[in-house]
Amino acid sequence: MKKLFTSLVAVLCLSTSLFAEKIVVGATPVPHAEILEAVKGELKSKGFDLEVKEFNDYVIPNLATQDEDLDANFFQHIQYLDEFNKNKGTNLVKTVGVHIEPMGIYSKKIKNLNDLPNKAKVSLPNDPTNESRALDLLENAGLIKLDKSVKLKTPLDIIENPKNLEFIEVEAASVPRTLDDVTIAVINTNFAFNAGLNPSKDALAIEGKDSPYVNIVVVKQGNENSPKTKALNEALTSQKAKDFIEKKYSGAIIPAF
Repeated sequence: MKKLFTSLVAVLCLSTSLFAEKIVVGATPVPHAEILEAVKGELKSKGFDLEVKEFNDYVIPNLATQDEDLDANFFQHIQYLDEFNKNKGTNLVKTVGVHIEPMGIYSKKIKNLNDLPNKAKVSLPNDPTNESRALDLLENAGLIKLDKSVKLKTPLDIIENPKNLEFIEVEAASVPRTLDDVTIAVINTNFAFNAGLNPSKDALAIEGKDSPYVNIVVVKQGNENSPKTKALNEALTSQKAKDFIEKKYSGAIIPAF
């Protein structure tokens, strides 16, 4: 009887595996892909096999989600998504918010922003939302003042620049590679992690926990209520996901649920 029971369990497990539906999600490697890998078991228990496809840019995964080559993606905040939809004519929507990645200011040349020299070079992301976010952080650090009437700010909207800082705009993923050539760089946390930087230890200044830039799950409009999407949302906002984020990143990344 015991052998029969064991055999039945094995058959049931095999059947579940054979008939599990695949969910394909695009993500940047750290922390998004890591968080997704941590909840694979949650999805498996709901009858879904999760396949994570990693990307190192912010454009391809959105286009692939629009074309439904991906069921969803997980790498961006709502401000970036709104701007992307407007510029690319895509129909992508947010489902749930998962975590906050505080943007930070980093340097290989100084240990304190008080030591920032005149005419220092500053690198920052060149996409509209992250550039504006980076400039806000520089303003909060007391380095510049911005025109408050502008929603998405660029260096042209700086109204006070007492140190005559020089701004170098590059693709977000490439900002860490500029650290040898600039005095400070404003880096998204996922790319900071990729470069071996720890935001809670290495950043000279960092966004607060009240940052509105929550990283979200995104699907093509019309797929918000599909069984796949619902299962993915539940897994990424589960207690297991929260515990993983808090333990793995020690405050450098903050759950938003």
